Amino acid sequence: MNLETIEIKAFVPARELAESMAFYEALGFETTLESHDLAYVRFGATSFLLSQFYNPEHAHNFVMHMLVLNADDWHRNVEASGVVTKFSVRLSPPDDRPWGIRDFTLIDPTGVLWRIGHVIPD
Repeated sequence: MNLETIEIKAFVPARELAESMAFYEALGFETTLESHDLAYVRFGATSFLLSQFYNPEHAHNFVMHMLVLNADDWHRNVEASGVVTKFSVRLSPPDDRPWGIRDFTLIDPTGVLWRIGHVIPD
């Protein structure tokens, strides 16, 4: 019996698929496959599925966590991308958390909360 897994992907809700794709592409993500209601979005070796599905209660309670090498660099990337103004989204400053992660939050155009951070070295 072989129980090896290949990957796990989240279906991230998108109120407007085209707008959400533009948001993630502005951050540097790449859309590699797209249909009328689904997009495969990736950055390097990480990826997720962007789904044309919107239920406000679900979207506003959906959280993605992205572990990166340097949260401060990613925060500068988000600021430089212009998404905060262009898409009217919220961005918090990076901060050290008591659970050993330095991260910041970014809320996408649908209301999905992203926590983007790195492990604080000992």
